[in-house]
Amino acid sequence: MTTLIESNEHKSLREAVAAFAKMHPHTTNAEDNTRLWQAAAKLGYIGVNLPEAYGGGGAGITELSLVLEELGAAGNPLLMMIVSPAICGTVIARFGTEEQKREWLPYLADGTRLMAFGITEPDAGSNSHRITTTARRDPVTGDWILTGRKVFVSGVDIADATLIVGRTEDARTGKLKPCLFIVPRDAPGFDRRAIDMELNAVERQFELTLDDVRLPADALVGDEDAGLLQLFAGLNPERVMTAAFGIGMGRYALSRALEYARERTVWKTPIGAHQAVAHPLAQAHIDLELARLMMQKAAHLYDAGDDVGAGEAANMAKYAAGEACVKAVDQAVHTLGGNGLTREYGLARLITASRVARIAPVSREMILNYVSHQTLGLPKSY
Repeated sequence: MTTLIESNEHKSLREAVAAFAKMHPHTTNAEDNTRLWQAAAKLGYIGVNLPEAYGGGGAGITELSLVLEELGAAGNPLLMMIVSPAICGTVIARFGTEEQKREWLPYLADGTRLMAFGITEPDAGSNSHRITTTARRDPVTGDWILTGRKVFVSGVDIADATLIVGRTEDARTGKLKPCLFIVPRDAPGFDRRAIDMELNAVERQFELTLDDVRLPADALVGDEDAGLLQLFAGLNPERVMTAAFGIGMGRYALSRALEYARERTVWKTPIGAHQAVAHPLAQAHIDLELARLMMQKAAHLYDAGDDVGAGEAANMAKYAAGEACVKAVDQAVHTLGGNGLTREYGLARLITASRVARIAPVSREMILNYVSHQTLGLPKSY
């Protein structure tokens, strides 16, 4: 029942975040976005999922996804919430050394530091089995030396470090295995190039080049032999948070459409009275609510420590939210007609942005592949 009916504590958190979000107009530049981030962090929203012992709220992905959804529903989805506290903060909290936890978690929680996440590569996409970024040991110093490239890494310019997914060679088998490394922004050989995106977002996307980046031995997060487990411990929250991102965006678009449909009058009748307008908006609302239920299930499973169950539910939630978001935005724009494409109503920018929920961090087709063979037991096509 906990995944169906929100507790009074969650309802109170939702109301508080919603009230906070409505006090901040839509952010259109990096400065406003930073101020919103810091204000949210000051109230404990950014680090709500991080351990209390390190300055966080001691809650979980359930609460963090709620925060992101409500910020999105007010028109201010903070993309870096998916990356910094959800992926990086979670991985460090679960698998980092005590020194790594002390160095990063309090500052990720209070908003004074950000961490980006680099996994996608030009030739591998997000396929961790084809990642070519490699890390090798310096036999003399014990340092790690990283070489490779990453693409579509969000917010590298504002992040203090990037959690990079690389691969190390297993001395016993010679096979490469995924591992996670904290790479400081100013590390020699760590270069970035902004990708020219048509997506109108405050957080920019980057291509990264790691040219023999030398890192100390303690830059490795967790156990070198458990990299894949640790990687998916961060990717499941990423999918849950992407679902929250999409649901919030869809709710925002729907609210603008409903406001317009109630007020816009043609032939002495508000257009919202016509079923051709009302029914698609009702369907959009239903789809968003269904996606939220799956998102809540995934978040609860993850917070309960069920990584396998959370993996299935998180993928389903991300798929459902992406579809619901795109449909809600499309219907909202359609409801407003020509006004839906004007800057005044702020919906046209969501036509492109809503696609993010479908294609990142994993495409809907790859989720269908996952469900086909992991859940339904069908043979793989790849």
